[in-house]
Amino acid sequence: MNKLAIITLSTLYSAYSYANIETITVYGHRDGLIGESISASSGIIGQGEIEQRPMLRSAEMLELIPGMAVTQHSGSGKANQYFIRGFNLDHGTDFATSIDGMPINMRSHGHGQGYTDLNFIIPESISTINYQKGSYSATQGDFSSAGSAQFNLANNLKHKQIELSIGEDNYKRAVVLGAVDISNAKLIAAAEWQGYDGPWDDINENVNKKNALLRYVGKALNGNLSITAMAYDNTWQSADQIPQREVSQNIISPLGSLDTTLGGSSSRYSLSSVWQGEHIKASVYAINYDLTLFSNFSYFLNDPINGDQFNQQDSRNIYGGELSYQFDSLTAGLNMQHSTGLEVRHDDIDNVGLYNTKARERLNTVRQDAIKQTSYSSYWQTKILFTPKLEATAGVRYDYFDTDVSSITRVNSGKANDDLVSFKGSLNYKFTDLLAAYANWGQSFHSNDARGSTINIDPVSQQDAEKVDLLVKSEGAEVGLRFADDHNFNLSAALWWLTLDSELLFVGDAGNTEPSDASKRYGLELSAYYWINERFSLDMEASFTHSRLDINSNNNYIEGAVPVVASAGLNWHITQMWQSSFRVRHIGKRMLSDSGDIRSEPLTVVNSAISYKQTHWKVDFELLNLFNSTDHDIDYYYASRLPGEPAQGVEDNHFHPIEPRTARLSFSILF
Repeated sequence: MNKLAIITLSTLYSAYSYANIETITVYGHRDGLIGESISASSGIIGQGEIEQRPMLRSAEMLELIPGMAVTQHSGSGKANQYFIRGFNLDHGTDFATSIDGMPINMRSHGHGQGYTDLNFIIPESISTINYQKGSYSATQGDFSSAGSAQFNLANNLKHKQIELSIGEDNYKRAVVLGAVDISNAKLIAAAEWQGYDGPWDDINENVNKKNALLRYVGKALNGNLSITAMAYDNTWQSADQIPQREVSQNIISPLGSLDTTLGGSSSRYSLSSVWQGEHIKASVYAINYDLTLFSNFSYFLNDPINGDQFNQQDSRNIYGGELSYQFDSLTAGLNMQHSTGLEVRHDDIDNVGLYNTKARERLNTVRQDAIKQTSYSSYWQTKILFTPKLEATAGVRYDYFDTDVSSITRVNSGKANDDLVSFKGSLNYKFTDLLAAYANWGQSFHSNDARGSTINIDPVSQQDAEKVDLLVKSEGAEVGLRFADDHNFNLSAALWWLTLDSELLFVGDAGNTEPSDASKRYGLELSAYYWINERFSLDMEASFTHSRLDINSNNNYIEGAVPVVASAGLNWHITQMWQSSFRVRHIGKRMLSDSGDIRSEPLTVVNSAISYKQTHWKVDFELLNLFNSTDHDIDYYYASRLPGEPAQGVEDNHFHPIEPRTARLSFSILF
């Protein structure tokens, strides 16, 4: 066990045990999880793995999930682009995320459905990330078709910490973490500030990110109680995607911009509480969120005089909670473990708006709405232990959505509701303590923007518009194997398929997501972790996916679909004090047209890190994009127009480059 702890550099996910519940030491997703996980593709990531991973952005924590890739197509304060299981998730359309019982995905969002901004998370405050690919548990609901991840905040800190970081392009970061004991309880505090200008030719990003966390953990009512306050505020300038033709003609460089007045601001404030007893768990939360975003993807196509810059606005409060009950029973001689729960979420959206702007000055209103959207969910799940080797899990989930849209265009106001029943099932057979097989099947869904369920008139064209279903069903299955020899080798493999009744696709020249046709995907995922000896470890992960729209046409390719995502890493524990990490990430050629004849170039990038640690201090040095790759973080193919070009615009590839090689140095005091 010590060997595994040293090599993975993982930490406990919890420092205190729940009442009458066994404390489990979690060493991250490299643990075999034989007999614990519901599928071959689910797992756990530990804080040690987050700490060891060289990262350009905090959202790259999700790249610790095998097969997940994280990129960016705009400024640092905007939500990242996510790729998994063949999906270009845009900013989170079909991958559900939560933290401390609070949902992160935004419904009916001003920029895109399922918007997932992780900038408010301080990576050092996370103890573990639990992830699942596919939706095979009844606890998984909206946005979980491709998978889900739950960020768990630390209930205890390894040490108090003050960290200062500097880097190229005026990168600066400061982090403070601390904890104090209060009788039988603990008060944990964390704060982060980050500034960054970026490598761009004609703008400084002027990132001004501020995060704070205050968390109480202790005993109450024969259970464990946590109360957490979080605060996030950020402003930034953006270097958005640019047309290839301008770069090819040497009008701008790959690091240039066509509109230097883009960017935005965002804030998120939350208060949440979780109480867990022997059988009952209850959580409540309140979130205040705001986003102001300025973008320009088509330049002068729609408005040859003022340009196509637009402002997306989102201002809301979110309230919700969950109550669950777990108990065991003996039925027909079989041991059963049951879990049932109720969930509620209410989004009170004061303003979700789209405005035409010029240099951030508002010209006119395209659409402006207030939305009240509430969901009620219930689920039941039972695990049946047939033998010590064979177990089955069956579950059912019910979701009801109710929405009320008030639009400045009266005919687009209205009320809508929808409901959905989802069934789930899994089998798990443990051949030995080292080898297990899994079979899973499940239904899930994503919600559509509430405005699409009440629309009658397109606010731009003034033509009749077709309403969309509020809830869109998905169905998927998976078979897989896990082999785990904790001394040397862990391996998992999964074959899966997934169908959606309607795909959510990003529209490059509109800057949002729109419902599309039904789709189907299938693929293979492989993960391997090898501990060569006490100093060296290797990990390799690969995901291969076939994605198509389910239509009777040769133009059935899914724009943005990714056929291959792969990564590999080498960790070298040089001495007890010195350690290093090298990682390579590869994203295959992305589909840019439904005909399949236009694709992006692949992306390959290598990151590295080396650190030296003593008892009370530590130095980290990261070299990101080690070989100075000029590949693209993102590519879209659509029409845009520059001054002097035809009125209908020019079809072209629009891209955002990965950032050039950059060095960062951090010094930490530990006490």
